[in-house]
Amino acid sequence: MSWIFLQVLASNYNLYHQCLQNEYANHGHIAHLLHSPAYDILLTHVKTTKNQDDPDKLQLQRHLQRSNKVAGIHKLFKPTIVSHPTAFLTIASLQVFDQPLNPTKKMELPVGLQFDEASPEWFSKADNAWQLTAATLVGMQSVPGLIILYGSIVKKKWAVNSAFMALYAFAAVLVCWVGWGYQMSFGTELFSFLGRPNVALDEKYLLTRAFGGKMPNATMIYFQFVFAAITLILIAGALLGRMNFHAWMLFVPLWVTFSYPITAYSIWNPNGWLASKGLIDYSGGYVIHLSSGVAGFTAAYWVGPRATVDKERFPPNNILLMLAGAGLLWMGWSGFNGGDPYNVSMDASLAVLNTHVCTATSLLTWLVLDIIFFGKPSVIGATQGMITGLVCITPAAGVVQGWAAIIMGMMSGSIPWYTMMILHKQIKLLKHVDDTMAVFHTHAVAGSLGGILTGFFSSPKLCRLFYLVDNWQHYIGLAYGIHDRRIMAGLKQMGIQLLGIVFVVVVNVVITSLICLLLRLIVPLRMTEDDLKIGDDAVHGEEAYALWGDGEKFNGSKHNSVYGMEDFAVPSKA
Repeated sequence: MSWIFLQVLASNYNLYHQCLQNEYANHGHIAHLLHSPAYDILLTHVKTTKNQDDPDKLQLQRHLQRSNKVAGIHKLFKPTIVSHPTAFLTIASLQVFDQPLNPTKKMELPVGLQFDEASPEWFSKADNAWQLTAATLVGMQSVPGLIILYGSIVKKKWAVNSAFMALYAFAAVLVCWVGWGYQMSFGTELFSFLGRPNVALDEKYLLTRAFGGKMPNATMIYFQFVFAAITLILIAGALLGRMNFHAWMLFVPLWVTFSYPITAYSIWNPNGWLASKGLIDYSGGYVIHLSSGVAGFTAAYWVGPRATVDKERFPPNNILLMLAGAGLLWMGWSGFNGGDPYNVSMDASLAVLNTHVCTATSLLTWLVLDIIFFGKPSVIGATQGMITGLVCITPAAGVVQGWAAIIMGMMSGSIPWYTMMILHKQIKLLKHVDDTMAVFHTHAVAGSLGGILTGFFSSPKLCRLFYLVDNWQHYIGLAYGIHDRRIMAGLKQMGIQLLGIVFVVVVNVVITSLICLLLRLIVPLRMTEDDLKIGDDAVHGEEAYALWGDGEKFNGSKHNSVYGMEDFAVPSKA
């Protein structure tokens, strides 16, 4: 290793001293430097250099000794760094530089970064701006992304109903979220798996610092809302083309009240029992996708199938619009995964890149399999492959290497393909349940796969960058456990990931079933046969297209179903 390179690495530790000489040093700055990978490289070089008189080694030792002093002081005074920064800096300056700090000397910040009542010391303008942007990107995945996707991928007579189910869910979830849902998911503990219900509308609460990141509760509430909303919209995908809209209007607030907060609190809240055990779910592979896949499949079981004619022939009414919706979904995932470190960090950048790499690989894998087995490159199939790639990488986005993202993409493009195209026709339960958008395969299977692969590929150093906690070492994938001779730690992580899958499946099957059983005592879950025959005009008194037939121009296509594999005879013109 060249001396020039080592000088560059050592210069990072001059930042310690810069931090100590200005009043704006805080725990976050110093903790980030102490956890820098450069520290590990420097320490390794010092230990492995055999020549004790090597001037390079002596200079590096001086850097490390000074940095270790800062580390010791930081550890000792960690609880008071933020509340009493001047006292901490004075002690640190005496110990490290053998001279007192001048408390009257302040570093002048640029005008745009100076603190005021609207931007307190704990507030980061950059982090807050990115968090609001990421939340809006995720919101656009639903409105208009999934609205367009649902409205175009279904049969023409169900376009309005399918799109409106998504739009209604988005609005209804927000009202429930600020009324009680957010506090049940991220608020004060009621149980180890659920928070205490409370409103999130008071000015004092909204402008207080959130549980994570350098942003107010208002930003965090908005960010977490769009995740809750898209979960319900994904569930709707399994129910398109037959669920009574009035039943859906009741289902949404009940599910977001009694099911979603349990998984969100358990996995994402720092006090949740699965979070405490060390479950890795970077951005919702469990909370969003596994939950929606299982809940959607369960609800589809209780609602019942579409009309026979729709189940046998369900051609999309506009494939080009479907691709537009799919494109919004894909690009919006930059905010979906990039926003979950709760700050503008290198880990957010890694998460975004891994997301797109895995998704592209998954799409291409699915496409190749379609060509090999069915002879045609299916556009609907490619869209399904895109979705499974996005879902699979979600629990792992910022904690796996790029090469692991490619492997995950290959597996997410092949394993859900196999369950959808092969196992779906062989397993009685899968054949019995009419899952319109194949949500079970694209979200439950792909989400579970992503959770398991996260337990295998997660890198300890990347977990350190994401979690920024003292006990980051226990986040280790099995692959790294084997490499670092910590096999038991890696197996433990895999066990926790599997435990999380079992928990999410059980919670969603039980609660979704109870909600459906309750609702059918109040209102029919499924539309009447007359409504099923007519579609949008009977349900809403509106139709999507004024100048078009019933979509029968698709008769010549062999690939009509959502699974893209059933063959249908072309009607005779005679």
